[in-house]
Amino acid sequence: MKTAILATALATLMAASPALAETLKMSHVRPQDATVDVELRAFAASVSEATGGDVEIQLFPASALGDYTTVQERISVGALDMATQPAAAAADRRMQISSFPYMAETWAQARKIYGPGGVVRDVMTGLYAEQDITMLAAYPVYFGGISLNVENPNPASTGPNGIKVRVPGIKSFQLTGEALGYIPSPIPFSEAFTAVQTGVVDGVIGSGAEGYYASFRDVTKTYIPANTHFEVWYMIISNESLAALSAEDQAALKEQAAAFEATRWTVAEADQGRNEQRLVDELGTTVAKLSDEDLAAMSAKVRADVWPAVLEDVGVEWGQAILDKVAAASK
Repeated sequence: MKTAILATALATLMAASPALAETLKMSHVRPQDATVDVELRAFAASVSEATGGDVEIQLFPASALGDYTTVQERISVGALDMATQPAAAAADRRMQISSFPYMAETWAQARKIYGPGGVVRDVMTGLYAEQDITMLAAYPVYFGGISLNVENPNPASTGPNGIKVRVPGIKSFQLTGEALGYIPSPIPFSEAFTAVQTGVVDGVIGSGAEGYYASFRDVTKTYIPANTHFEVWYMIISNESLAALSAEDQAALKEQAAAFEATRWTVAEADQGRNEQRLVDELGTTVAKLSDEDLAAMSAKVRADVWPAVLEDVGVEWGQAILDKVAAASK
């Protein structure tokens, strides 16, 4: 009798106890309190509210869980839940299509290409899916530029200038550096600041004003807004982690991710301009003045020199079909 009463009481207590929240760990690449960190904290709060506290997102800024390439690999095998970060081309060379140099030349074009329903957006969704990863949102960051710890007397020139720059270990960035007249040196991001500070290289290609302000502020004496590439990150989640959520919580997470992206598209361009001005106002950086003609010449040089080589790397037929669709969508 006592056993039956105890069992009934225990069952009642368990039924009355609230379910434990599902905590998802999310990595991102910027320091705490950087723009993306602030925006992701707001996103995490919105997810918690939309799921009634069922889903909590714990942020790990500044690549605390590993380099973005490692993080993507861990998400792919279900060892980590989420990230908002660049696509790691080391996992699949075709992912270079996301950072193809001079693919977009205006914010309007970028939204058509990378926003919902965009050509590259759809391609990247498929490439992530092949790695057992679901893309929840795109996060437009900026048009890329060149940070230098030295002066470049002719910032619009694409002729050899003898300036050595760190580039990511991605073929498109290396070749873009060469096409614009620089001497590219592939160096891991974690070692890049020290490389500039100690004079191993004279600057960096691969980021933009926000990135240079966040991570290279003490070694950015010159900034050249060359629009080298359109930087877009992706909010991704392991299929295993997503499947562990209830259908209602999955729907709520996806809905909040879509809202997060929609908001970002409305502020990203102004955010880029604000960060360029911060370089000037707070650091005394010289921002080079480039005309539309200068940018067009840079774009033409890179497209002629770099695109064919990168297409060989990702697959000529596959890549060219995407570029053709991009060209059509950009008109």
